[in-house]
Amino acid sequence: MATMTGTRPHYGYDDLRGLMSRMTGDEKHGPAATSTLDVLWVLYDRVLRVSPETADDPGRDRFLLSKGHGPMAYYAVLAARGFLPEEWLTGFGAYDSPLGHHPDRTLVPGVEIGSGSLGHGLALGAGSALGLRAQGLTEPRVWVLVGDAEMDEGSSHEAVQYAGAVGLEQLNVVAVDNSSATYGWRGGLASRFEAEGWSAVTVDGRDHQALFEAFMAPHPGRPHAVVARVEPKDAASAAQATHVTGNANH
Repeated sequence: MATMTGTRPHYGYDDLRGLMSRMTGDEKHGPAATSTLDVLWVLYDRVLRVSPETADDPGRDRFLLSKGHGPMAYYAVLAARGFLPEEWLTGFGAYDSPLGHHPDRTLVPGVEIGSGSLGHGLALGAGSALGLRAQGLTEPRVWVLVGDAEMDEGSSHEAVQYAGAVGLEQLNVVAVDNSSATYGWRGGLASRFEAEGWSAVTVDGRDHQALFEAFMAPHPGRPHAVVARVEPKDAASAAQATHVTGNANH
């Protein structure tokens, strides 16, 4: 249950599904959203050095949602952390709502990139980390959330290769793996990053402590990838349907 902090409610992880339930419509991409919920919460609750007050600070951490076609969980977390008014959630996807089916950086506070075309975010993240390095800003970190399927894209391959070759230590990738990639990877998705010189680890994408430890693991001189394994997409769809049915029966 939300508690009051100052003049606005303070939400916890248990409030996120209630916030997500305020968003309705045919283009929710529910499974894509729920697969990222735990990753997003741990990042914003315990890792990212950014707040509504520092969203424009050059020294902030940057979070880039490359998996932008399922933003419901992202909007819920942004609302829970005070970046946007919770009242916006009920207008999700409406003509005059700032919360579109793909996030828009010009409309949604705290959003760093416009996303939705899969495969773009990782390259943008590499460019962001390179730009920070060029400016001598060594403290900010760049975090990119990708889905396993978009790792099939050529732009993602090139970004992984480039970042590993030039040692973009400030670049961190969280790959949510729900077995939706067309081909998959021999040795698991982490092997793709390791082959290009990245630090990489695979964890349970629902285990908050395991995620936190993986996010905070040192990786001097190398970019870092965390592969967060969650239930397959079809299983997530079934679980979501059960959850909705269960709510309807109460």
